[in-house]
Amino acid sequence: MSTIINSSPGTATAATNGLSPIAKSLQNQREFFKSGTSKDADFRLTQLKKLRAAIVKYEKKIMTALKADLNKPAFEAYGTEVGFVLGELDHTIKHVKKWMRPNKVKTALFHAIGSSRIQHDPYGAVLIIAPWNYPFQLLIAPLIGAISAGNTVVLKPSELAPHTSDVCVEMIKETFDEHYIDIFEGGVPVSQELLAQKWDYIFFTGSTAVGKIVYQAAAKHLTPVTLELGGKSPCIVDKDTDIKVTAQRIAWGKLLNAGQTCIAPDYLLVQEEVKDELIEQLKKSIKKFYGKNPMKSKNYCRIISSKHLERLGALLENTNVVHGGEIDAETKYISPTLIDGVTDNDPVMQSEIFGPILPIMTYRNINEAIDYVNSHPKPLALYVFTKNKKLSKKVLKETSSGGACVNDTISHIASTEMPFGGVGASGMGGYHGKFSFEAFSHAKSVMERSQMIDPPLRYAPYRMNLGTLKFLLKRLM
Repeated sequence: MSTIINSSPGTATAATNGLSPIAKSLQNQREFFKSGTSKDADFRLTQLKKLRAAIVKYEKKIMTALKADLNKPAFEAYGTEVGFVLGELDHTIKHVKKWMRPNKVKTALFHAIGSSRIQHDPYGAVLIIAPWNYPFQLLIAPLIGAISAGNTVVLKPSELAPHTSDVCVEMIKETFDEHYIDIFEGGVPVSQELLAQKWDYIFFTGSTAVGKIVYQAAAKHLTPVTLELGGKSPCIVDKDTDIKVTAQRIAWGKLLNAGQTCIAPDYLLVQEEVKDELIEQLKKSIKKFYGKNPMKSKNYCRIISSKHLERLGALLENTNVVHGGEIDAETKYISPTLIDGVTDNDPVMQSEIFGPILPIMTYRNINEAIDYVNSHPKPLALYVFTKNKKLSKKVLKETSSGGACVNDTISHIASTEMPFGGVGASGMGGYHGKFSFEAFSHAKSVMERSQMIDPPLRYAPYRMNLGTLKFLLKRLM
């Protein structure tokens, strides 16, 4: 379908005749991919270095845009967005040629004389759709993987973070040929038109509800996908833990980006003996981080939109707020908030919060906590705080989540040596470091055999009895 929105650079516009800008872009990218240019190792490395140089050049603009969209302090903006991406880039630039090398594997004696290998082929034309909460990181980090794997790419930044989106359009248009990497701004109509195209791979980060729409669109063309979604990530606190350290790490992970983080602790399951002490330490941590009035803090973000602020405000109705709860609609501010006495039936427990509201529930023994987690959809992250290694191993063994962290929050996402991704309702596929390269590649099995020897055993008419066949297969495969 055609779309009609503003006609700024990088924006889809109504097609006056023939193909729409989006369809034309995809057609051009397919032609570019056919040339084989994007598959070349030196080309990939050059493009990654160009991207890095562009990010360094645009750093101030990116930081300013993140401040305008989410009130991100410079420390958070650099640490979770710009610096995070540069770290991914440096790691990829260092290793991409090694990742591209075919992996030799054992060849069964049954197939001798021959050799076997696994080589990673790019999918082709890739679509990357980014969310608004980390609008730079979650647009560019997947792009690194797509470039390293040899694909062409169309990017769709979030319209809810317009300042960051505009900077990304400017940076991408200046840095890359649109036949290789293109970018389109816009709202739902643009996303709909993008999803109506036949892509070779789709990478989506966002809500579970929209993830289902993306998955349905991909299914029409049997397009493979990575879905980075979310869910209610639990945080289990055992009585055998350092309460002060635990409170600080929970408060940090929950309030980073004002709680608008897909792997933020969504709710606490606290052993009842230490609940009151933990609440007091959480209050102290909040005051330590943001002062007596977080609204005046230069280190505290804002909610992305008035619509999201209203949604969060509704979750506080008829609840036992033991800390915070202040809302300022004009500045899209909601204070760090703790809610006690929460039950499974409360509205705040019905969906991912995605804001600085932390519900607190209790349990008597660890089996209760595990049963509660397992009675809900699989989360993107799970956290457990305890000094008891036996207990933490039990939790990790008996629950399922996209990722997990013991005695900390959020930090597991920062490793280039581990994949980040969901499971079940929290998503599918993983990326970061080499796993990004693999996410945007097809692992192709290749066998090469000599024509010197051609045993007749496998050809009809079959003369070998089953007993001999079983014996050979058991020993030669």
